[in-house]
Amino acid sequence: MTAHPLFDVGGRTALVTGSSRGIGLALARGLAEAGCTVVLNGRDADRLARAAEELPGDRVHTAVFDVTDGPAVAAGIADVEERVGPLDIVVNNAGVQLRAPLTEFTDSDWRHVLDTNLTSAFLVGREAARRMTERGHGKIVNICSLQSEVVRPGIAPYAAAKGALKMLTKGMCADWGPYGIQVNGLGPGYIETDLTRPLVEDPEFSAWVRGRTPAGRWGRTEDLVGGLLFLASPAADFVNGQVLYVDGGMTSVL
Repeated sequence: MTAHPLFDVGGRTALVTGSSRGIGLALARGLAEAGCTVVLNGRDADRLARAAEELPGDRVHTAVFDVTDGPAVAAGIADVEERVGPLDIVVNNAGVQLRAPLTEFTDSDWRHVLDTNLTSAFLVGREAARRMTERGHGKIVNICSLQSEVVRPGIAPYAAAKGALKMLTKGMCADWGPYGIQVNGLGPGYIETDLTRPLVEDPEFSAWVRGRTPAGRWGRTEDLVGGLLFLASPAADFVNGQVLYVDGGMTSVL
């Protein structure tokens, strides 16, 4: 039995930002396993090269550029399309989390959180869409968050950025949908990664996550792959401006 052709993304070219580790690397792996040519992005060339070696197949590339720097993004996207080929799929995954009481949050940390989680998606999405609109097709998936909807103490700037990313996703849909581009969001809940390891290993916090989540566990990075493949596939050609939350049900219950 073979998969339905609506879900076939084989032969497409995908860029995943912030993909040297964690969620980004897992999403890139899922795309590669599904037959995509995958471009890993980050700022550390050595780390990207090591990540590329972990992925299957011989169609994995790397692109080193800073997604918060407009001219660097323009040059980076141009280089990828010249060197690898036209982008069919862009996954705006780059992100950062800084925790502190809001009254103690510094100006520079605020800008860092917003630039990395929000402005990067605008810059990369805009540059990719300039090319996708000319070709009349494309898929952009912005990695939103459970915190696009709800928030805990100490992460207000992150929640502000992810909430704005949800609305940017809808705005991109409004502007680019008429040109054949679908822009959607994927909203992870609490996912176990190297970066969340301290929270996973905190007995009190981890118990809260399990108790608050109907699924009764932390998410795994592989839990996110199916949602991405759906949003990146022809099966989602009439799905636009939506956020698919993959959170074990947390956003649905009190």
